[in-house]
Amino acid sequence: MSKDRNKALKRYAGLFKALSNPNRLRIFERLLSCCRPGTVTRLEPGDQTYVGDLARDLDIGPSTVSHHLKELRRAGLIKTERRGQRIECYLDPQAIRDLAGFFNLTPGVHALEPVRPAGRRPRKK
Repeated sequence: MSKDRNKALKRYAGLFKALSNPNRLRIFERLLSCCRPGTVTRLEPGDQTYVGDLARDLDIGPSTVSHHLKELRRAGLIKTERRGQRIECYLDPQAIRDLAGFFNLTPGVHALEPVRPAGRRPRKK
C-alpha cells in the first residue's frame, strides 16, 4: 500500500472516529443542517444562549457540548476562530469533501439507505 493511501486511510479513520460518538454525530449533523460548510455559526461560551440551546435540544450539558466541539475540531471536521469573546464555529469544507470522496471511491456503494436503529425490524406491509 502506498504512503499516500496510508495517509488517506488514517485521515478517514480520524474523521470516522470523531463521528463515532452519538453526541458528536448529532452536533455535526446540526451544524451540517444549519449552514453550508465554511459558513460561520457563532457560539458564545460566556453567554450560554447558543450552546445552551444546542445542549437543551440535544439533551446534553453545555460543558459536554464544548468537549465534543473540541473533539470535532481536533479531527478537522469543524473549525473555530475566536473573535473577542465570541467563538465562531463552522464545518470544514475539505472534511465534507473528504467524507464524500470516501463513499464515492468505495466500490459497491451506489446509494446509501437510512440506517435503522439496532434491534428494530422493518414493519410488515
